[in-house]
Amino acid sequence: MAAPTLTAPAPGQRPSHKWLITLAVMLGATLEILDSSIVNVALPHMQGSFSASVDQITWVLTSYLVANGIMIPMTGWISSRFGRKRYFLVSVTVFVFASALCGMAQSLTQMVIFRLMQGIAGAAMIPSSQAIMMETFPPNEQQMAMATWGLGIIAAPIFGPTLGGWITDNLNWRWNFYINLPLGLLAIVMVYIFVHDPPYLKRRKGNVDYLGIAYLVLALGLLQIVLDRGQRSDWFSAPWVRYFTVMSVISMIMLIVHELRVPDPILDLRIFKIPAFAMSVSIVAVMVSVFYAVNLLNPLFLQELLGYTAWKAGLAVLPRGLGAGLCMLLVGQLSRFGFETRPLMGMGFAAATYAIWRMSGWDLQVSMESIMLPILLFGCGSMGWPLISAGALADVPKERIGYAASLYNMMRNTGAAIGISLVTNLLTSREQIHQSYLVEHFSVFDAWKLNERAPMMPGSPHFNLIPGLTMGNQQGLGMIYAEIRAQSTLLAYNDVYRMLALAMAVLIPTFLFFKRPRTGGGGGAH
Repeated sequence: MAAPTLTAPAPGQRPSHKWLITLAVMLGATLEILDSSIVNVALPHMQGSFSASVDQITWVLTSYLVANGIMIPMTGWISSRFGRKRYFLVSVTVFVFASALCGMAQSLTQMVIFRLMQGIAGAAMIPSSQAIMMETFPPNEQQMAMATWGLGIIAAPIFGPTLGGWITDNLNWRWNFYINLPLGLLAIVMVYIFVHDPPYLKRRKGNVDYLGIAYLVLALGLLQIVLDRGQRSDWFSAPWVRYFTVMSVISMIMLIVHELRVPDPILDLRIFKIPAFAMSVSIVAVMVSVFYAVNLLNPLFLQELLGYTAWKAGLAVLPRGLGAGLCMLLVGQLSRFGFETRPLMGMGFAAATYAIWRMSGWDLQVSMESIMLPILLFGCGSMGWPLISAGALADVPKERIGYAASLYNMMRNTGAAIGISLVTNLLTSREQIHQSYLVEHFSVFDAWKLNERAPMMPGSPHFNLIPGLTMGNQQGLGMIYAEIRAQSTLLAYNDVYRMLALAMAVLIPTFLFFKRPRTGGGGGAH
């Protein structure tokens, strides 16, 4: 490769090795997201290694999410202080080092500390990679760039559990962390060679906004803990959940007031005054809430109700990755050649709405073929991702792209956490409602039968829970109550899927609010 391609581009000139830059930053970004999902399936094995309880071992996930959630909105400010390339390199290096430490951890305390290190280091990779790619590609190729970026963002959580399950079963849970080392080292080398800070990204100096950092840590840290662990304590019935929630809300209000008054804020909230950015962030928050909720429900439904193994459930949900990948590549290529892509965003949301509605009709006898088709269509909902991501940053001044990418990904991260917490709470509450209803109606008939106060009523809806089952023994009653629990859980899933379908339907017309992407040089983001 000729030497000039390895040097920083001249002012106003874009780098000629854009796909090498893409590969370099996507390696880091994909590693970060893959690591947040690949570890989930290894938790039972880690629990045995550390002799930990279920509640204790989940801190391996919580510690990572809390550290990551706090640091993501700070990446723009840190990049402006120390340089984006330097910050990205340090982040990948610390992430790889922390991964090695996680693989060698000998106690739960060590593991939680090392996962905190991972979360802190990994936070920079997503917003920084997004900002770098928006700067690298011209306006007519930015949707294609965001489609490529979205592939890693979306594909990693899909393939992570399947890959993690295979590694854990065939090697050891520790290799879920060691696998980061060779890929991380390759990312370090490529970022060092090919990525350069743009000339307008001058390092800013001045006083550090320590008060803003404190407010941010309290607001997002406490919120993440509540969202991740609140259900285990029955939400607001636990005093600590109430206290943490109040403190988080107060801290968030103080953060907003403070950041709008200081000259060099941690969060540049004034970017929300840009209509395209505010709209894109609002849409993506709802979008990821639904997507992450469905991604949580599908494997649970397949394993808990249909009895699928983790491997079979992973295979059943793989079509979503295929649908997402093909559709986003299609949108990226069409936008590159100047085609109108906004209607495709609405079509994608419509396909996802229809798919989730089909999922709400699943029963205990649904075939694998009937499962895979809606999941494939659901993946097509990602067609809106490139337009939303590019639209969010297109009108942002070039020197503020880092701050905007941080805010965008903070909202994406928060939306995902809220979606997961909301759907788990809804699933539990709807299951309790359906179970109470079914038990109440069954108990009336059961009393009639046991006391012989009424003859058996042919066609009774209360008796047909298990067709052909006799009621004259304890085993029969136990089978009926087991069936009631299964039916209650099934009905709860049906309800939640329907709610998510309605939430996704609201997004269908939002493509009308986006401007047609620019096709020439320059662009508002540059």
